[in-house]
Order: sequence, then C-alpha cells, then structure tokens
Amino acid sequence: MGAGSSHDEASESQQTGGEPSRTRPQYNEETSTEAKQSETKLKTVEKAPEAKPLVIRQEKAADVKPLHDAKAKTVKEVKLPHNCEAILRDADSPVDRSSVDKLYDQLSTGVFLNQKRKKYWVEKKCYRNCFMLFAKDLSITWGGDTRYWKWPSICESGDVTVDVAELLDVCWLEIYGKFNTKMLSPGILYEVVFVIKLKDPAYGWGVPVNVSLVLPNGYKQERKEKLQTKPREQWIEVPVGELITSPENVGEIQFGMHEYDGGEWKRGLVIKGIAIRPKT
Repeated sequence: MGAGSSHDEASESQQTGGEPSRTRPQYNEETSTEAKQSETKLKTVEKAPEAKPLVIRQEKAADVKPLHDAKAKTVKEVKLPHNCEAILRDADSPVDRSSVDKLYDQLSTGVFLNQKRKKYWVEKKCYRNCFMLFAKDLSITWGGDTRYWKWPSICESGDVTVDVAELLDVCWLEIYGKFNTKMLSPGILYEVVFVIKLKDPAYGWGVPVNVSLVLPNGYKQERKEKLQTKPREQWIEVPVGELITSPENVGEIQFGMHEYDGGEWKRGLVIKGIAIRPKT
C-alpha cells in the first residue's frame, strides 16, 4: 500500500510539471484539534537535531571494535590499543568486556598471558602497550637442573603468583629471551630491562656481567653491568637497551645476560624477568 501511494504521488507530480505542493494546509472550522496537534508535533520532529551515536575513541590506538555496554544498553565503538585483540587471545582468563570502564581498568591493571609466562598492560596516561616476560619465558642454561637453579613463587598481583629463577651455584651464567615487536605500540621509544634481585649469601659477582639487545635489523647493543655493588634483598633493574618501534624494527628482538669468562662460581641471583616498556 505505502509503495503504491508513493508511486502515484510521484506520477502526479510529473504530470503537473512541478514538485508536489509544499504549501501549508488551510484549516477550517471542521478541522479537528487533533490534526493541528499532529502538524505541530511533525514540525518539532523536523527541527530537532539528529541524534548522534556515542563513539569512544582512544588516541594512537589501532583496532576499532564494537563493545556492548550493559549498563547503558548500547553498543559503543571503542578504539583498542595496538594489536590488543591479538594479544588478548593468549590471556589466561576471560577479559571482562561488559563495559568500557571495566575493559580499560583491566588493561591498565594487567592481563597474564601464556600460563603466567607474560604480563600485558597498558599505560593509563599514554595508552601504550607494556610487557613483562617472566623467568619461565626465558631460556636459562642449566635452568632445569635443581643443583644449579630453583624456582620459588612470588606474589605478583593480588593473589596471583609467578615463578622466579633463583641461582644456587653456577660458573656458566647464560640467560636469553626473544620478543616480537609487532605487539608494541608503533613509533615509540621502548626500553628493555632485566628485573633481578641479589639475595644473600651472594658471591662471584666481581666480574661484570654482559647484557645485550639485538634488534630485528641486526643491530646489536652491548654493555657490562657490575652486580657486586648493587643493593641486596630488593628488586632492581639492569638496563639492556632501547629501540624505536619503526617499520625497520618490526620483527623479533633478542636479549640476554651472560658471564662465563671469569670462571667464578656464582650464587644469589634471582631473575624475575624482562620488562619492555615505553621510556619516559
């Protein structure tokens, strides 16, 4: 019915050689009050501004995903951090997406990945990706031999515990790891640091350890760090290197710590892991 009426009106317009009349209808005494009210309402609707959808965007974020907000009973368009969806596929537990606030809070607090081998979080201020690769995600020579290393658990966040690597006695220290920079926010200067602790009794650290970072383009950064003078019984950071996440540096980076030239037996080193985060 509606389609037929439109066709007839269009035909009539063409026959008269002009557009359909847009003059205001004239009311007589027989025109009902209800008809006048209907015209008034129609004008009000025509003048009302068009409702715009609520869109939430985050600067320098990559993925745009619809997110159902149960509280507002709407679907909001949310810009997620760079490669966020790909990263969260490895999350140890489901991520709460029932609201934008809950999602952002969980990302800023941190999400554990790959059976607590990694932790992923997003800086609240700049909304950039950060990672912690725990000791279980690193390659440690003799790490599986209980004569040389042990793996106690520590509290990392709330009631979540992670395993750390504690050195009992070795003369050949060798720790390596790798990470793909495509998970990092693009165009940002990142720093890579070892997070360690020296636990008494600690010995064998008179010779500096060697730390290194190899970028995807093959460029290698190396430096020496003397642990003998570091404070005991507290977590400290040992800088490894820096990189800018440019198209030339997309790919796998490798980092490590080693010392096997001095020949000294070493004890007391605890490895928590490697932090990869924007340099402030």
